[in-house]
Amino acid sequence: MYRLYFKGVIDFSVSLFILIVISPFLLIVSTWLYFANKGSGVFFFQERPGRNEKIFKVIKYKTMTDERDEEGNLLPDSDRLTLVGKFIRSTSIDELPQIINVLKGDMSLIGPRPLLPQYISLYSPQQRKRHNVRPGITGWAQVNGRNAISWRDKFEYDVWYTENISFLLDIKIIILTIKKVLLRSDINKEGEATTEAFNGNN
Repeated sequence: MYRLYFKGVIDFSVSLFILIVISPFLLIVSTWLYFANKGSGVFFFQERPGRNEKIFKVIKYKTMTDERDEEGNLLPDSDRLTLVGKFIRSTSIDELPQIINVLKGDMSLIGPRPLLPQYISLYSPQQRKRHNVRPGITGWAQVNGRNAISWRDKFEYDVWYTENISFLLDIKIIILTIKKVLLRSDINKEGEATTEAFNGNN
């Protein structure tokens, strides 16, 4: 009952309330990033697969500039990630615009994180079950290691969540997410500015 009916209603209602309450804060962050990103924009839009692998555009705050080398190639992520961007990412503020995705019905507050479309062909049949539900802003994998664990472990957590969705589990994930954000834990693997790409084996 919760999975089929109440989860979507709660997602919409809570997201609308949160968006109204934090809108002044989002305006401040947007202005801050406008200057920090050196004119390269405030928001980052990227195609991601949602429920049943339907493609949608996820919205995040942009934490890197578009600086390029003399040949016109983008500089490495670690060179383009600004000090402001590092803070925005470490506090998970970069995820807040996805509330709009939740309001649109593309995402849920809680669910497997939406990944890149090119990963779909690399998934095993079991791993593809993560797309049986709407992706989330946070999820079971995020509170059990986030970027500090292997892709294989992330997918196992994701699939387990899709098979065990409940109101109490979602409440538990929200509480653990708040704890993770406050502690700024498991943002990236040690020595890496961004998450390692999935190649089907890692």
